[in-house]
Amino acid sequence: MTAQAGKDVLLKIGDGGAPESFTTLAGLRAKTLSLNARAVEVTHADSPGRWRELLDGAGVRNAAISGAGIFVDSAADETVRGVFFGQAKRTWRVIVPDFGVIEGPFLVTALEYSGRHDGEASYSLSLASAGALNFSAL
Repeated sequence: MTAQAGKDVLLKIGDGGAPESFTTLAGLRAKTLSLNARAVEVTHADSPGRWRELLDGAGVRNAAISGAGIFVDSAADETVRGVFFGQAKRTWRVIVPDFGVIEGPFLVTALEYSGRHDGEASYSLSLASAGALNFSAL
Protein backbone atom coordinates (compact mmCIF):
# COMPACT_ATOMS: atom_id res chain seq x y z
CA MET A 1 0.00 0.00 0.00
CA THR A 2 1.27 3.47 -0.82
CA ALA A 3 1.01 6.59 1.32
CA GLN A 4 -2.10 8.71 0.84
CA ALA A 5 -2.22 12.46 0.32
CA GLY A 6 -3.87 14.32 3.20
CA LYS A 7 -5.72 16.53 0.73
CA ASP A 8 -7.71 13.45 -0.32
CA VAL A 9 -9.36 13.17 3.12
CA LEU A 10 -12.66 14.95 2.55
CA LEU A 11 -15.19 16.41 4.97
CA LYS A 12 -18.67 16.90 3.53
CA ILE A 13 -21.91 18.28 4.95
CA GLY A 14 -25.33 17.05 3.88
CA ASP A 15 -28.13 19.33 2.76
CA GLY A 16 -30.86 17.57 4.76
CA GLY A 17 -32.71 16.57 1.60
CA ALA A 18 -34.05 13.22 0.48
CA PRO A 19 -31.96 11.94 -1.15
CA GLU A 20 -29.17 13.70 0.69
CA SER A 21 -26.68 15.71 -1.34
CA PHE A 22 -23.24 16.44 0.14
CA THR A 23 -20.96 19.45 -0.32
CA THR A 24 -17.22 19.40 0.47
CA LEU A 25 -16.03 22.04 2.94
CA ALA A 26 -13.66 24.24 0.99
CA GLY A 27 -10.37 25.58 2.26
CA LEU A 28 -9.70 22.91 4.88
CA ARG A 29 -5.99 22.17 5.23
CA ALA A 30 -6.21 19.78 8.17
CA LYS A 31 -8.89 17.24 9.05
CA THR A 32 -8.99 14.81 11.97
CA LEU A 33 -11.43 12.01 12.74
CA SER A 34 -11.32 10.45 16.23
CA LEU A 35 -13.29 7.29 17.03
CA ASN A 36 -13.67 6.47 20.72
CA ALA A 37 -15.35 3.90 22.95
CA ARG A 38 -15.80 4.09 26.68
CA ALA A 39 -15.03 0.76 28.34
CA VAL A 40 -17.26 -0.83 30.97
CA GLU A 41 -15.13 -2.50 33.62
CA VAL A 42 -16.47 -5.69 35.22
CA THR A 43 -13.44 -6.75 37.26
CA HIS A 44 -14.28 -8.57 40.51
CA ALA A 45 -12.54 -10.49 43.29
CA ASP A 46 -12.43 -13.71 41.23
CA SER A 47 -11.07 -12.14 38.02
CA PRO A 48 -8.27 -14.35 36.64
CA GLY A 49 -4.92 -13.18 38.00
CA ARG A 50 -6.60 -9.96 39.23
CA TRP A 51 -6.45 -8.65 35.67
CA ARG A 52 -8.97 -6.04 34.65
CA GLU A 53 -11.94 -7.38 32.69
CA LEU A 54 -14.05 -5.38 30.25
CA LEU A 55 -17.59 -6.09 29.10
CA ASP A 56 -17.86 -6.70 25.35
CA GLY A 57 -20.03 -4.27 23.43
CA ALA A 58 -21.29 -2.31 26.45
CA GLY A 59 -19.35 0.94 26.14
CA VAL A 60 -20.66 4.17 24.68
CA ARG A 61 -19.10 4.95 21.30
CA ASN A 62 -18.56 8.44 19.95
CA ALA A 63 -16.73 10.23 17.20
CA ALA A 64 -15.22 13.68 16.94
CA ILE A 65 -14.18 15.54 13.82
CA SER A 66 -12.05 18.65 13.67
CA GLY A 67 -10.77 20.70 10.80
CA ALA A 68 -8.88 23.91 10.13
CA GLY A 69 -8.11 25.88 7.03
CA ILE A 70 -8.43 29.03 5.01
CA PHE A 71 -11.76 30.85 5.08
CA VAL A 72 -13.02 31.05 1.49
CA ASP A 73 -16.69 31.93 2.20
CA SER A 74 -18.17 29.09 0.15
CA ALA A 75 -21.79 27.95 0.20
CA ALA A 76 -20.79 25.10 2.54
CA ASP A 77 -19.29 27.65 4.98
CA GLU A 78 -22.65 29.43 5.07
CA THR A 79 -24.39 26.11 5.78
CA VAL A 80 -21.98 25.34 8.63
CA ARG A 81 -22.62 28.77 10.18
CA GLY A 82 -26.36 28.16 9.95
CA VAL A 83 -26.29 24.75 11.59
CA PHE A 84 -23.97 26.05 14.33
CA PHE A 85 -26.20 28.98 15.25
CA GLY A 86 -29.30 26.79 14.99
CA GLN A 87 -27.57 23.97 16.92
CA ALA A 88 -29.06 21.59 14.36
CA LYS A 89 -27.80 18.08 13.76
CA ARG A 90 -26.77 17.47 10.18
CA THR A 91 -25.50 14.41 8.36
CA TRP A 92 -21.77 14.62 7.72
CA ARG A 93 -19.53 12.38 5.62
CA VAL A 94 -15.79 11.78 6.06
CA ILE A 95 -13.97 10.08 3.21
CA VAL A 96 -10.60 8.50 4.00
CA PRO A 97 -8.87 7.19 0.84
CA ASP A 98 -8.23 3.43 0.72
CA PHE A 99 -10.04 3.07 4.06
CA GLY A 100 -13.69 3.99 3.83
CA VAL A 101 -16.52 6.42 4.39
CA ILE A 102 -17.95 7.29 7.79
CA GLU A 103 -21.32 8.99 7.72
CA GLY A 104 -23.90 10.04 10.28
CA PRO A 105 -25.35 12.85 12.39
CA PHE A 106 -23.00 15.36 13.98
CA LEU A 107 -23.44 18.62 15.85
CA VAL A 108 -21.08 21.55 15.32
CA THR A 109 -19.67 22.14 18.81
CA ALA A 110 -17.11 24.83 17.98
CA LEU A 111 -16.63 27.27 15.11
CA GLU A 112 -13.71 29.69 15.23
CA TYR A 113 -12.56 32.40 12.83
CA SER A 114 -9.17 34.07 13.02
CA GLY A 115 -6.76 36.15 11.03
CA ARG A 116 -3.54 38.08 11.33
CA HIS A 117 -3.09 41.52 9.87
CA ASP A 118 -0.44 40.12 7.50
CA GLY A 119 -2.04 36.77 6.67
CA GLU A 120 -5.12 35.00 5.45
CA ALA A 121 -8.42 34.63 7.31
CA SER A 122 -8.78 31.12 8.67
CA TYR A 123 -11.33 29.02 10.47
CA SER A 124 -11.58 25.84 12.49
CA LEU A 125 -14.47 23.69 13.52
CA SER A 126 -15.22 20.79 15.83
CA LEU A 127 -18.01 18.26 15.45
CA ALA A 128 -19.41 15.70 17.91
CA SER A 129 -21.32 12.61 16.85
CA ALA A 130 -25.02 12.81 17.67
CA GLY A 131 -26.28 9.33 16.77
CA ALA A 132 -25.36 6.08 15.06
CA LEU A 133 -22.61 6.24 12.42
CA ASN A 134 -22.27 4.06 9.35
CA PHE A 135 -19.01 2.79 7.88
CA SER A 136 -18.58 1.56 4.32
CA ALA A 137 -15.26 0.34 2.98
CA LEU A 138 -13.86 1.80 -0.22
